[in-house]
Amino acid sequence: MRLEKCWFCSSTVYPGHGIQFVRNDAKVFRFCRSKCHKNFKMKRNPRKVKWTKAYRRLNGKDMTQDSTFEFERKRNRPERYDRNLAENTLKAIKKIDKIRVAREERHHSQRMSGNRSKDLKEAAVELEQGIHMIKAPLAFGQDQSLTLPKIQVRVSQPQAEKNQPMEE
Repeated sequence: MRLEKCWFCSSTVYPGHGIQFVRNDAKVFRFCRSKCHKNFKMKRNPRKVKWTKAYRRLNGKDMTQDSTFEFERKRNRPERYDRNLAENTLKAIKKIDKIRVAREERHHSQRMSGNRSKDLKEAAVELEQGIHMIKAPLAFGQDQSLTLPKIQVRVSQPQAEKNQPMEE
């Protein structure tokens, strides 16, 4: 069973799924779903479309270089069937998958580590703005520490009314 990669979004295309497009120069493009096919027909660049793997890798959201990616590469050289080799390969695939998942999680946590302080600031601002939703209005009157300090603002003098009603 050969699993292909979608030309546009790099997801897996299983046998019997997706769309295949063959250009006049015999280049084959495989798409996992009509969304990818339509974007290809609209001549969109996968590196500029935010939901594709190409965009995520280009902008540092996904890992780009890792030794585990070497095992996913397509090989066209036929191998003679060996039961022991197939068994060892299947065991190795599971181990490699665990390693790749752990590395991806580590990459994600490193990428998100800088956002912690920003998230805390945003949460504090949201809490200040919506404190009335959490505490009852009567609690504000009893405990002065819950209220925000009052700021005095000068208001300019209202100008004389220029639009007076017309007399007949």
